[in-house]
Amino acid sequence: MSSSDNRPLADRLEDLLPQTQCTKCGYPACRPYAEAMADGSASYNQCPPGGAEGVARLASVLGKPVIPINPVNGFERARPVALIDEQLCIGCTLCIQACPVDAIVGAAKQMHTVVHALCTGCDLCVAPCPVDCITMVEVTPGRTGWDAWTQEQADEARARHDFRTERLKREKEENDARLAAKAAAKLKELESEEISEEQKAEQARKKAIIQAAIERARLKKEQAEKDKQ
Repeated sequence: MSSSDNRPLADRLEDLLPQTQCTKCGYPACRPYAEAMADGSASYNQCPPGGAEGVARLASVLGKPVIPINPVNGFERARPVALIDEQLCIGCTLCIQACPVDAIVGAAKQMHTVVHALCTGCDLCVAPCPVDCITMVEVTPGRTGWDAWTQEQADEARARHDFRTERLKREKEENDARLAAKAAAKLKELESEEISEEQKAEQARKKAIIQAAIERARLKKEQAEKDKQ
């Protein structure tokens, strides 16, 4: 990396991470870990997939000495990929939901499969599987850390992770909008109903619940718009 690179420190550190998005560093993704290193709240030896070379790269930018990987976060190893046993898979989709880079394809109640060229070996799909049909298989025997992972692979994994993050955010916003519209329609329906005096108290309770839901949806939408700015 050029010494003339004057971008924010978090950006420069993120570029040096392998982008497996494995959370072994203790953070939910590579970007939050980079930000934590930049502000001094995390050490630069918490990324096992990057291995010793990864620590050296980060240390160089931070002006720190090279230190061993913290064993609390794991150990440098050959890169694995996930393998799903087709005979045992029940199509629950939990592994799809857990994959940070959309490397697993399938549908509910259908057999899933891993696209090995996209798998970062993060292990995150293993624990959620209710039938233990996922195993991690080494694909780079004798090669660990950055010797087992290229910059091109890291860049592609980062792009897929960022795309997935935006997709999930968009889907949530669209779902919130649908629920808000449904609540507004229900409120309008309640207000147009002709009811007895005995039913008015129950109607008022329902209207209060719906109005509260609409207000929560409005506040969420406002916050989402602020976050985009």
